[in-house]
Amino acid sequence: MDLFNIENKVAVITGGTGVLGGSIADSLSKSGVKIAILGIDSDAVNKKALSISSKGGTAIGIVCNVLNKEALQNARDQIISNFGRIDILLNVAGGNMPGATIGEHQTIFDLNMDDFQKVTDLNLNGTVLPSLVFGEVMAAQKEGVIINYSSMSVDRVLTRVVGYSASKAAMENFTRWMAVEMATKFGNNIRVNAIAPGFFIGNQNRALLTNEDGSYTERGETIIRNTPMRRFGDTEELNGTIHFLCSNAAKFITGTVIPIDGGFSAFSGV
Repeated sequence: MDLFNIENKVAVITGGTGVLGGSIADSLSKSGVKIAILGIDSDAVNKKALSISSKGGTAIGIVCNVLNKEALQNARDQIISNFGRIDILLNVAGGNMPGATIGEHQTIFDLNMDDFQKVTDLNLNGTVLPSLVFGEVMAAQKEGVIINYSSMSVDRVLTRVVGYSASKAAMENFTRWMAVEMATKFGNNIRVNAIAPGFFIGNQNRALLTNEDGSYTERGETIIRNTPMRRFGDTEELNGTIHFLCSNAAKFITGTVIPIDGGFSAFSGV
Protein backbone atom coordinates (compact mmCIF):
# COMPACT_ATOMS: atom_id res chain seq x y z
CA MET A 1 0.00 0.00 0.00
CA ASP A 2 1.25 3.48 -0.90
CA LEU A 3 1.43 5.34 2.41
CA PHE A 4 1.19 8.68 0.64
CA ASN A 5 -1.82 7.87 -1.54
CA ILE A 6 -4.79 10.19 -0.89
CA GLU A 7 -6.70 9.55 -4.10
CA ASN A 8 -10.52 9.75 -3.87
CA LYS A 9 -10.49 11.37 -0.45
CA VAL A 10 -12.80 14.35 0.09
CA ALA A 11 -11.32 17.61 1.35
CA VAL A 12 -13.15 20.67 2.64
CA ILE A 13 -11.09 23.87 2.38
CA THR A 14 -12.27 27.02 4.17
CA GLY A 15 -10.80 30.17 2.67
CA GLY A 16 -10.28 28.09 -0.46
CA THR A 17 -10.31 31.09 -2.80
CA GLY A 18 -7.31 32.77 -1.14
CA VAL A 19 -3.67 32.39 -2.10
CA LEU A 20 -2.85 29.63 0.40
CA GLY A 21 -6.22 27.87 0.21
CA GLY A 22 -6.26 28.00 -3.57
CA SER A 23 -2.76 26.57 -3.82
CA ILE A 24 -3.48 23.53 -1.66
CA ALA A 25 -6.81 22.99 -3.43
CA ASP A 26 -4.98 22.71 -6.77
CA SER A 27 -2.29 20.49 -5.27
CA LEU A 28 -4.67 18.05 -3.57
CA SER A 29 -6.82 17.89 -6.69
CA LYS A 30 -3.82 16.79 -8.74
CA SER A 31 -3.46 13.88 -6.30
CA GLY A 32 -7.04 12.79 -6.95
CA VAL A 33 -8.72 14.42 -3.96
CA LYS A 34 -12.29 15.67 -4.39
CA ILE A 35 -12.46 19.30 -3.29
CA ALA A 36 -15.14 21.42 -1.63
CA ILE A 37 -14.19 25.10 -1.75
CA LEU A 38 -15.78 27.24 0.97
CA GLY A 39 -15.73 31.03 0.87
CA ILE A 40 -17.93 34.08 1.30
CA ASP A 41 -17.82 35.30 -2.31
CA SER A 42 -20.04 33.29 -4.66
CA ASP A 43 -18.20 34.33 -7.81
CA ALA A 44 -14.84 33.43 -6.29
CA VAL A 45 -15.84 29.98 -5.01
CA ASN A 46 -17.54 29.06 -8.27
CA LYS A 47 -14.60 30.33 -10.32
CA LYS A 48 -12.15 28.28 -8.23
CA ALA A 49 -14.25 25.12 -8.45
CA LEU A 50 -14.60 25.57 -12.22
CA SER A 51 -10.84 26.08 -12.56
CA ILE A 52 -10.14 22.79 -10.77
CA SER A 53 -12.79 20.95 -12.81
CA SER A 54 -11.42 22.33 -16.09
CA LYS A 55 -8.06 20.71 -15.28
CA GLY A 56 -9.59 17.27 -14.77
CA GLY A 57 -10.26 17.54 -11.04
CA THR A 58 -13.48 17.20 -9.07
CA ALA A 59 -14.63 20.24 -7.13
CA ILE A 60 -17.67 22.11 -5.89
CA GLY A 61 -17.88 25.68 -4.61
CA ILE A 62 -20.07 26.56 -1.63
CA VAL A 63 -20.79 30.03 -0.28
CA CYS A 64 -20.29 29.79 3.46
CA ASN A 65 -19.33 32.06 6.36
CA VAL A 66 -17.11 30.09 8.77
CA LEU A 67 -18.62 32.01 11.69
CA ASN A 68 -22.17 30.88 10.86
CA LYS A 69 -22.86 27.40 12.26
CA GLU A 70 -26.08 26.94 10.27
CA ALA A 71 -24.29 27.83 7.04
CA LEU A 72 -21.53 25.35 7.89
CA GLN A 73 -24.10 22.64 8.58
CA ASN A 74 -25.80 23.34 5.24
CA ALA A 75 -22.40 23.14 3.52
CA ARG A 76 -21.70 19.84 5.30
CA ASP A 77 -25.01 18.38 4.08
CA GLN A 78 -24.30 19.53 0.53
CA ILE A 79 -20.83 17.96 0.56
CA ILE A 80 -22.15 14.67 1.92
CA SER A 81 -24.87 14.71 -0.74
CA ASN A 82 -22.26 15.18 -3.49
CA PHE A 83 -19.40 13.04 -2.23
CA GLY A 84 -20.80 10.77 0.48
CA ARG A 85 -18.16 11.50 3.10
CA ILE A 86 -15.63 14.04 4.40
CA ASP A 87 -12.03 12.90 4.97
CA ILE A 88 -10.05 16.13 5.29
CA LEU A 89 -10.76 19.59 6.69
CA LEU A 90 -8.30 22.40 6.04
CA ASN A 91 -9.04 25.47 8.14
CA VAL A 92 -7.31 28.08 5.99
CA ALA A 93 -9.73 30.98 6.52
CA GLY A 94 -8.24 33.73 8.67
CA GLY A 95 -6.95 37.26 8.58
CA ASN A 96 -6.19 40.53 10.32
CA MET A 97 -7.63 44.04 10.67
CA PRO A 98 -5.95 47.45 10.97
CA GLY A 99 -7.39 48.21 14.40
CA ALA A 100 -5.96 44.96 15.80
CA THR A 101 -2.50 45.96 14.56
CA ILE A 102 -0.22 48.40 16.35
CA GLY A 103 0.99 50.97 13.85
CA GLU A 104 4.53 52.25 13.65
CA HIS A 105 3.74 55.33 15.74
CA GLN A 106 1.20 53.66 18.06
CA THR A 107 1.38 51.74 21.33
CA ILE A 108 -0.62 48.85 22.75
CA PHE A 109 -2.98 51.40 24.28
CA ASP A 110 -4.18 52.32 20.80
CA LEU A 111 -5.58 48.81 20.30
CA ASN A 112 -9.12 48.84 18.90
CA MET A 113 -11.02 46.22 20.89
CA ASP A 114 -13.80 45.89 18.31
CA ASP A 115 -11.27 44.94 15.63
CA PHE A 116 -9.41 42.75 18.13
CA GLN A 117 -12.65 40.83 18.74
CA LYS A 118 -13.33 40.47 15.01
CA VAL A 119 -9.83 39.11 14.41
CA THR A 120 -10.22 36.69 17.31
CA ASP A 121 -13.58 35.55 15.99
CA LEU A 122 -12.18 34.89 12.52
CA ASN A 123 -8.92 33.17 13.47
CA LEU A 124 -10.10 31.24 16.54
CA ASN A 125 -13.85 30.72 16.18
CA GLY A 126 -13.47 30.45 12.41
CA THR A 127 -11.40 27.34 13.07
CA VAL A 128 -13.38 25.99 16.03
CA LEU A 129 -16.81 26.08 14.36
CA PRO A 130 -15.79 24.22 11.14
CA SER A 131 -13.87 21.70 13.26
CA LEU A 132 -17.01 20.97 15.27
CA VAL A 133 -19.37 20.81 12.30
CA PHE A 134 -17.20 18.72 9.97
CA GLY A 135 -15.56 16.88 12.85
CA GLU A 136 -18.93 15.33 13.65
CA VAL A 137 -18.81 13.53 10.30
CA MET A 138 -15.32 12.26 11.07
CA ALA A 139 -16.42 11.10 14.52
CA ALA A 140 -19.23 9.07 12.95
CA GLN A 141 -16.84 7.65 10.32
CA LYS A 142 -14.19 6.96 12.98
CA GLU A 143 -11.57 8.52 10.69
CA GLY A 144 -10.53 11.87 9.29
CA VAL A 145 -7.89 14.57 9.24
CA ILE A 146 -8.13 18.20 10.37
CA ILE A 147 -5.30 20.60 9.56
CA ASN A 148 -5.30 24.14 10.93
CA TYR A 149 -3.20 27.09 9.78
CA SER A 150 -1.15 28.75 12.52
CA SER A 151 1.57 31.41 12.30
CA MET A 152 5.13 32.33 13.22
CA SER A 153 3.58 35.02 15.41
CA VAL A 154 2.57 32.44 18.03
CA ASP A 155 6.01 31.47 19.32
CA ARG A 156 7.81 34.69 18.44
CA VAL A 157 6.60 38.14 19.46
CA LEU A 158 6.31 39.79 16.05
CA THR A 159 5.75 43.51 16.45
CA ARG A 160 2.47 45.11 15.38
CA VAL A 161 0.24 42.04 14.82
CA VAL A 162 -1.08 41.70 18.38
CA GLY A 163 -4.63 40.56 17.54
CA TYR A 164 -3.50 38.06 14.93
CA SER A 165 -0.82 36.66 17.27
CA ALA A 166 -3.15 36.21 20.23
CA SER A 167 -5.89 34.55 18.19
CA LYS A 168 -3.52 32.17 16.41
CA ALA A 169 -1.97 31.21 19.77
CA ALA A 170 -5.43 30.32 21.06
CA MET A 171 -6.08 28.36 17.88
CA GLU A 172 -2.90 26.31 18.42
CA ASN A 173 -4.08 25.44 21.93
CA PHE A 174 -7.44 24.36 20.50
CA THR A 175 -5.64 22.22 17.90
CA ARG A 176 -3.92 20.22 20.64
CA TRP A 177 -7.09 20.03 22.70
CA MET A 178 -9.18 18.81 19.75
CA ALA A 179 -6.51 16.23 18.87
CA VAL A 180 -6.69 14.70 22.33
CA GLU A 181 -10.49 14.80 22.41
CA MET A 182 -10.93 13.11 19.04
CA ALA A 183 -8.33 10.39 19.62
CA THR A 184 -9.47 9.45 23.11
CA LYS A 185 -13.22 9.52 22.43
CA PHE A 186 -13.64 8.70 18.75
CA GLY A 187 -10.67 6.52 17.83
CA ASN A 188 -7.07 6.78 16.75
CA ASN A 189 -7.87 7.24 13.08
CA ILE A 190 -8.88 10.88 13.58
CA ARG A 191 -5.94 13.26 13.62
CA VAL A 192 -5.77 17.01 14.26
CA ASN A 193 -2.62 18.97 13.46
CA ALA A 194 -1.54 22.41 12.32
CA ILE A 195 1.10 23.94 10.12
CA ALA A 196 2.81 27.23 10.96
CA PRO A 197 3.80 28.95 7.74
CA GLY A 198 6.77 31.26 7.79
CA PHE A 199 6.67 34.33 5.57
CA PHE A 200 4.95 34.08 2.22
CA ILE A 201 4.06 37.19 0.25
CA GLY A 202 0.33 37.35 -0.40
CA ASN A 203 -2.30 39.98 -0.99
CA GLN A 204 -2.77 40.69 2.72
CA ASN A 205 0.88 41.38 3.56
CA ARG A 206 2.37 42.48 0.24
CA ALA A 207 2.40 46.20 1.10
CA LEU A 208 3.88 45.42 4.52
CA LEU A 209 6.80 43.43 3.12
CA THR A 210 7.52 44.94 -0.29
CA ASN A 211 7.70 48.39 -1.85
CA GLU A 212 6.03 49.32 -5.13
CA ASP A 213 9.31 48.73 -6.99
CA GLY A 214 9.53 45.17 -5.63
CA SER A 215 12.28 45.88 -3.08
CA TYR A 216 11.76 44.84 0.53
CA THR A 217 10.45 47.21 3.16
CA GLU A 218 12.34 47.57 6.44
CA ARG A 219 10.10 44.88 7.93
CA GLY A 220 10.70 42.64 4.92
CA GLU A 221 14.47 43.08 5.29
CA THR A 222 14.27 42.19 9.00
CA ILE A 223 12.40 38.98 8.23
CA ILE A 224 14.93 37.96 5.57
CA ARG A 225 17.82 38.61 7.99
CA ASN A 226 16.17 36.28 10.50
CA THR A 227 15.38 33.54 7.99
CA PRO A 228 18.41 31.25 7.51
CA MET A 229 17.34 30.40 3.96
CA ARG A 230 17.40 34.18 3.21
CA ARG A 231 14.20 34.30 1.22
CA PHE A 232 10.42 34.34 1.50
CA GLY A 233 8.60 31.08 0.95
CA ASP A 234 6.79 29.95 -2.16
CA THR A 235 3.14 29.15 -1.45
CA GLU A 236 3.51 25.72 -3.04
CA GLU A 237 6.18 24.85 -0.47
CA LEU A 238 3.44 24.35 2.12
CA ASN A 239 1.71 21.67 0.13
CA GLY A 240 4.06 18.71 0.58
CA THR A 241 3.71 18.83 4.35
CA ILE A 242 -0.07 19.01 4.05
CA HIS A 243 -0.13 16.02 1.68
CA PHE A 244 1.96 14.10 4.21
CA LEU A 245 -0.36 14.99 7.12
CA CYS A 246 -3.39 13.93 5.08
CA SER A 247 -1.93 10.53 4.27
CA ASN A 248 -1.41 7.28 6.18
CA ALA A 249 2.29 8.11 6.32
CA ALA A 250 1.34 10.44 9.20
CA LYS A 251 -1.09 8.09 10.94
CA PHE A 252 0.70 8.35 14.31
CA ILE A 253 0.96 12.15 14.24
CA THR A 254 -1.64 14.23 16.04
CA GLY A 255 -1.65 17.35 18.20
CA THR A 256 1.42 18.80 16.50
CA VAL A 257 2.24 22.14 14.89
CA ILE A 258 4.78 21.87 12.08
CA PRO A 259 6.71 25.03 11.12
CA ILE A 260 7.37 25.57 7.41
CA ASP A 261 9.52 28.64 7.67
CA GLY A 262 12.96 28.38 6.12
CA GLY A 263 14.46 28.09 9.61
CA PHE A 264 12.93 31.31 11.01
CA SER A 265 11.69 29.66 14.22
CA ALA A 266 15.09 28.03 14.85
CA PHE A 267 17.23 31.15 14.29
CA SER A 268 18.43 33.23 17.23
CA GLY A 269 19.59 36.14 15.10
CA VAL A 270 23.24 35.77 16.14
